[in-house]
Amino acid sequence: MDEVFKALADSSRRRLLDSLNARNGQSLRELCAGLDMARQSVSKHLAQLEAAGLVTTVRRGREKLHYLDAAPINAIAERWIRRYDRGRAHALSDLKTALEQTAMSGDDAFVYTTYIKTTPERLWQALTDPAFTSRYWGVSFDTDWAVGSPMTWQEHGNSTADPAQVVLESVPGRRLSYTWHTFTEEWARAAGVSADVLAELIAERRSKVTFDIEPLEGMVKLTVVHDDFEPGGTLRDMVGQGWPALLSGLKTLLETGDPLPSPEHG
Repeated sequence: MDEVFKALADSSRRRLLDSLNARNGQSLRELCAGLDMARQSVSKHLAQLEAAGLVTTVRRGREKLHYLDAAPINAIAERWIRRYDRGRAHALSDLKTALEQTAMSGDDAFVYTTYIKTTPERLWQALTDPAFTSRYWGVSFDTDWAVGSPMTWQEHGNSTADPAQVVLESVPGRRLSYTWHTFTEEWARAAGVSADVLAELIAERRSKVTFDIEPLEGMVKLTVVHDDFEPGGTLRDMVGQGWPALLSGLKTLLETGDPLPSPEHG
């Protein structure tokens, strides 16, 4: 937590966070141009923000894109703002609110990084084994996890199958990617989703999710990227609320053996 406070203490680093809050998923070149800062200075500040967990990066071709991660701000808010609730904390509270805003222009991918005290092999099992996924997610997958293989989603006693539900990438212990599930009337009834919202979801293009697993000093860094959303669509807001709770449940299960209640997902 000390690293987070130190990172936020610098006005240039706060400007970088403001820039990413306004438009997430920027390259180093874009951040330099938008803030009129030297490339070396921006690189140094980004490294400190990433070390504090406030920024996470994702490779897209030759470029490295930078995404704001609000999880450390949430931790500060839980420990300090809600506990003491003083006027002097309003500025930090406003920053927390700003970082949690989901309305973005440009790259609308949802990116979330968390650190879990486990091994890459154990985390892979938790992402793929129905005995694990059903405990923290309430979902299990019927697939062999080979690239191109179909996936059947089992949830709320319903099965969702579609030729477009497939595994995109599968490198055990390192990287997993697949297309998102099809939205059906059965799923909507079980999830409590209205007919109007279901119609909006059906009209949107199919998204995908990618899990990147990286060992890091006795822990595992897990980066989740959910993207390929319909621009301005309904699903983006839904997964933005669901993923943090779901990943908290995954972390709790792996570190303590006791899952949090599984959240509804999009």
